[in-house]
Amino acid sequence: MKSTVLVIGYVWPEPDSSAAGSHMLSLLRMFRDNGFRVIFSCPAQRSEYMANLDAENIESADILLNDSSFDAFIAELMPDYVVFDRFMMEEQFSWRVEQACPDAMRILDTEDLQCLRGARQQAFREKRKMQKKDLLGELAKRECAAILRCDLSLIVSSHEMELLQKTFAVDTALLHHLPFMLDPSQQYPSKKLFSERTHFVTIGNFRHTPNWDSVLFLQQIWPLIRRALPEAQLHIYGAYPTKKAMALNDPDRGFLIKGRASSAHSVLANARVCLSPLRFGAGIKGKLIDAMQTGTPSITTSIGAESMADNLPWPGLVENTREDIANAAIRLYQDETLWNQCQQRIAPILKEHYDGPELARDLLHRIVSIKKSLGQHRLNNFTGAMLRHHSMKSTLYMSRWIEAKNNLKSRLAMQNSSE
Repeated sequence: MKSTVLVIGYVWPEPDSSAAGSHMLSLLRMFRDNGFRVIFSCPAQRSEYMANLDAENIESADILLNDSSFDAFIAELMPDYVVFDRFMMEEQFSWRVEQACPDAMRILDTEDLQCLRGARQQAFREKRKMQKKDLLGELAKRECAAILRCDLSLIVSSHEMELLQKTFAVDTALLHHLPFMLDPSQQYPSKKLFSERTHFVTIGNFRHTPNWDSVLFLQQIWPLIRRALPEAQLHIYGAYPTKKAMALNDPDRGFLIKGRASSAHSVLANARVCLSPLRFGAGIKGKLIDAMQTGTPSITTSIGAESMADNLPWPGLVENTREDIANAAIRLYQDETLWNQCQQRIAPILKEHYDGPELARDLLHRIVSIKKSLGQHRLNNFTGAMLRHHSMKSTLYMSRWIEAKNNLKSRLAMQNSSE
């Protein structure tokens, strides 16, 4: 009999819109390909850009926030594993999962540590270096509490693994390092040579604050590059461009806002250099993975390159100031020997850090091993048990209150309409 995996998504996966969407789809496919029955559920509205889950042989279900209909849904389903997409979904639904199917293994897919991204963003806004106290705020308490309540949490970044263990003292038994699981058969580095490629490209969902800030930073960097390379253009792609973003389009300066790309790999494969000057953020960066998969060297910052190559040399150049980024971009764009050297660094990184089949085997082994001894695993996590104690369940009682309020509002509306 197939084991059942229920994924509770924050949004419906859009693999062509964000790295989070691509990462989620790879996780769903991993379970499916290993014989699991997979159901993706979500309280958000479905979108026109979401993955076709039916075509992927993955079931889907619409669920409601703060509504007991979910209790009946999961009690009937009785999944063996429940995956929460980001800590907010764990807050909303884990207590319901625990009540309806206490033997289901609860897994948190963090995507990236939002407390780290938030702390870096706050420090950036205040024009200072991030301090430890920036990390230890409300967001970190909520996020780490969700990690501790779950049986296992998936962490995309080695830096975030270290941060959770050293700064937040999370037991390694509760953590699993899972970078992007890339399919080796779908890695197709462009055969185009240095001389056949033109222009710079950057890509990223405009709704993601670090990406939007990167575009604003590029406005400062681009004039320095353009002065040295007057024929070069910067093509800026991304899902959900705002009016504010489109207003930055300036063909005369070669600063081109292109909006959503029909294929990220296609636009990157034709570019000579990928520019991604991220000033804050967390996790690992899908746009830089896409650049590697298409054989495109990149210019990024230390934040952008964090945990992506670890002990291996970066397939491009890493700089942090406006002037240094511009000089690096000019140099890489013009120097064919350097460009070829950077491109040759890509294959070892993809093989060592993003081998999808190997990462999937490790994850499945870890999950199955924990499930077999779930009782003992939970006994070893006393902090998690404390956080699941009734006195700590603020989200449970808040949800009950919202549900009661909504039901009362509905009854009053029906009563008024009948009068």
